[in-house]
Amino acid sequence: MQTMEDDFLNILENGISFGKGGSGKKKDGDGKVKTKAKKKAYITGAHGSGSARQKAKYREQRANRHK
Repeated sequence: MQTMEDDFLNILENGISFGKGGSGKKKDGDGKVKTKAKKKAYITGAHGSGSARQKAKYREQRANRHK
């Protein structure tokens, strides 16, 4: 019973951390692209989708404005 009171007092004094746990072995910036929309073929419209080609055309037009 004493340890439960000690745990309770420790929580009251220090609070509870609900932060991310687990091992700290996660690599940041490993170079992987999470979504297809950010891949080069999708941005340029080279993968064959008509809507992606159209979006690429609009991106190119927007990039060429004010030049």
